Amino acid sequence: MLSIIIFIVLLLICLSGAISPPIALLLGLVVANIFGHPFLQYNHKATTVLLQVAVVGLGFGMNVTSALASGKEGFLFTIASICSTLLLGFFIGKWLKIDRKTSHLISCGTAICGGSAIAAIAPVIKSDEKQTSVALGVIFILNSVALFLFPVVGHWLHLSQQEFGLWCAIAIHDTSSVVGAANKYGPIALQIATTVKLARALWIIPIALLTASLFKNKNSKIKIPYFIGLFIVAMLLNTFIPQTAIVAPTIVLLAKIGLTVTLFLIGAGLNFNRLKSVGIKPFLQGVLLWGFIATAALISIMYFN
Repeated sequence: MLSIIIFIVLLLICLSGAISPPIALLLGLVVANIFGHPFLQYNHKATTVLLQVAVVGLGFGMNVTSALASGKEGFLFTIASICSTLLLGFFIGKWLKIDRKTSHLISCGTAICGGSAIAAIAPVIKSDEKQTSVALGVIFILNSVALFLFPVVGHWLHLSQQEFGLWCAIAIHDTSSVVGAANKYGPIALQIATTVKLARALWIIPIALLTASLFKNKNSKIKIPYFIGLFIVAMLLNTFIPQTAIVAPTIVLLAKIGLTVTLFLIGAGLNFNRLKSVGIKPFLQGVLLWGFIATAALISIMYFN
């Protein structure tokens, strides 16, 4: 009963909009590891749906012209980072002698869009529950770190909002942490990061097809992120339908609150037992890949963009 009361109180605090996404994530971690998550069986479904709704809502605060410019700028970065990360992940997995499916899931999660990519690729390669859980654990741990670390590094290096938005869209795994970090940095960073990250998420489809070929599972079903289409519709409405301006600010505000709640639930799903089950080698692969993509993207943006 105590865990239910504490969970509900903290959830209401997140719903109030009074705290930032990183603090919400931290509160979720506290709940998970001290009091326990009383509704853990519903957590994954809730975070998935809530994140998608929040992302669509953020589309009502964005302009199509600006989004296209951002997406065009991030296109080459996206291709280069995805290909290099997947290739490096393959060799690191071989070097560390990690199970092939676990290694591929971690590589895909790092290269594309974190947990969403793993959820899409797992049925394609027919990974078992432990392989999928380990990959998700690695990605979620690093996501949590990124949400706090990236804004600090961005301010330390005096990155512009445009530079930071592009960097976190490429170098942070999950959409939730990308949007959370960019939102903390500024509105321009948020628009660029969200647009580039969702364009990046579409690469799930070709990577899943390639994976099916490599793992010889040609009959596997591929999950397509349909909510990205709704995000585009929201941007179109906000850009070309003047009446949308009446409700758009409210929708965007609710979307940001929804993102805060999403990160609270993600934190609440990361209990100590799950963290401990990840293992040293898969975690090391995740750290090495993340260090590579974050550093390479940062250097490219600062000196060659």
